[in-house]
Amino acid sequence: MTILDKILAEKEKEVEVLKQHYRQGSLQAKKVDVSLYDTFMKADKMSIIAEMKRASPSKGLINDGVEPADQGKLYEECGAGAISVLTDEPFFKGTIEDMQAVRSAVNIPVLNKDFIIDEIQIERAYDAGANLILLIAAALPEPRLQQLYQYAERKGLEILFEVHNEEEMLVAKRIGAKIVGINNRNLKTFEVDLAITERLADMVDTKETLLISESGMKTGADVERVAKAGARGILVGETMMRSKDLKETFDQLRIPLGE
Repeated sequence: MTILDKILAEKEKEVEVLKQHYRQGSLQAKKVDVSLYDTFMKADKMSIIAEMKRASPSKGLINDGVEPADQGKLYEECGAGAISVLTDEPFFKGTIEDMQAVRSAVNIPVLNKDFIIDEIQIERAYDAGANLILLIAAALPEPRLQQLYQYAERKGLEILFEVHNEEEMLVAKRIGAKIVGINNRNLKTFEVDLAITERLADMVDTKETLLISESGMKTGADVERVAKAGARGILVGETMMRSKDLKETFDQLRIPLGE
């Protein structure tokens, strides 16, 4: 079994519990009506989705003592265009309460980063104040991805549709994904290669698609490389969570974008 297989098997159990106990509207959160798509498409610098991540399967504990609201405020002050909050507990040590705490503290878009396989997770994300959800092409068959994509759209949520190979990029195009996240990390081996963004960005044939390059962003040179390929946003987790000077880290990565 790959790491993704293990996560999805655990997620199925979690969804069963949610279906038994979660009631729509039972979470209350502040609502911030702001579009990540519009914000990032208009920006003249590389937009950053800064991630709140306590741990990961590949790195173990990264920053277990983090206070989500404080980290969220700091991200916003330093120039984040949006904040991604990991809400998977078994593998990433995150909770939906982490996302609620971030939402209460900031006024920029918040992404519920989780392994979404069922509508009830979308309901919970909406109730907890998310502006966006993540859908991972590798996680589900195309018809199911289409159903969940449309369900989230009907809720007024934006969708970051994540791909990491050519076949998945074709799925994104067929579904009509407006925000495509190209994950430079192979979800089966967890190895990172920025050439994945370069390769898959070539398949995008419309300027209306917002490309986000995910994983592996450590230096300004990394960002320049994916910007040249067409990315207007980057998702940065571990680099932010380990940074000793967040303002400096943001300044290094928010490079100007050419026309």
